[in-house]
Amino acid sequence: MQERELSEPVDLCLPDGRLNPDAVGWSRQPLHRCNLSGPWGRQKRWDYWCVTAPTHLLSLTIANFDYLGLASALFLDLETGERVEKAATVPFARGFSQPDQVAGADIAVQAFGLSIEIREEAETTRLRVRSKALEADVAVAKPPGHETLSVVVPWGERRFQYTSKHNTRPAEGSVTTAGKEYRFGGDSPAFGCLDYGRGVWPYRTVWNWASASGVQGDRTIGLQFGGKWTDGTGSTENGLCIDGRLHKISEDVAFEYDRRAFTDPWALRSGRVDLQFTPWRLQQMRVPALVISTNLHLCFGHFDGKVQADDGTWVPIEHLLGWAEEMIARW
Repeated sequence: MQERELSEPVDLCLPDGRLNPDAVGWSRQPLHRCNLSGPWGRQKRWDYWCVTAPTHLLSLTIANFDYLGLASALFLDLETGERVEKAATVPFARGFSQPDQVAGADIAVQAFGLSIEIREEAETTRLRVRSKALEADVAVAKPPGHETLSVVVPWGERRFQYTSKHNTRPAEGSVTTAGKEYRFGGDSPAFGCLDYGRGVWPYRTVWNWASASGVQGDRTIGLQFGGKWTDGTGSTENGLCIDGRLHKISEDVAFEYDRRAFTDPWALRSGRVDLQFTPWRLQQMRVPALVISTNLHLCFGHFDGKVQADDGTWVPIEHLLGWAEEMIARW
């Protein structure tokens, strides 16, 4: 594919709400202002964070689907399988306010015994959670010059998505649950991953997503791959972050897995990607309804294999912690 690299700030939408043709492309830093004004019920806004340590993780979601707001926090002990989760849904997303630019403003949601704060500070993004069973305070660094992957995926002039994916951002902090404290950072490196999304979506959607961050030898490696939802659009959300520099992959990555056995090994392949993903833990969420439904299979595990940098060098990947998922939605 021939994808265009953007280097100047740009509005995602034209004044009438259609996709701005000048916004289509990808960038190494977030440049888009997501001035959505599409039809009610089709606009989707979310901020998803996942912070991983070798043995545990914390994930936060704040999402606005026009007709519904969702706030959730999940802590998972990857060794024992212990899971602590609190979620709250708010009709019509009352009280939800999310910026139209990455790190453009603080975000705070309080609903039904759950408080989530995403605070943008000078050198960090601070993630705070409070609920009866879970408290967290984690700072995710903003390393100077660190490159990320932002891309616009165009299904058409009235259906499109802007996504900004960040990985390998160092994290420090703690989670406390049931009187036990779990640390991020320090002796064992921890990393934060951001999935920032703003767009006007079709009713039916299927996607794959895979992400990983960690240290491999003397290098810090991040993986970012997506599939299905970008097929045929001329855009991909595929790339590598190697020591803070983005290596864009402008080709589709095939996700190969058995839908009858999600915990069996997956394969991710393209001309520059040759990876096996071995699931360790499976999280499933299924919400059936008359007109709205979601079916998510999210696997945490390890990646092994190799990926190719921009200079043609193959980079070995060994036991790199991350996740891969399948999402099927009518929303």
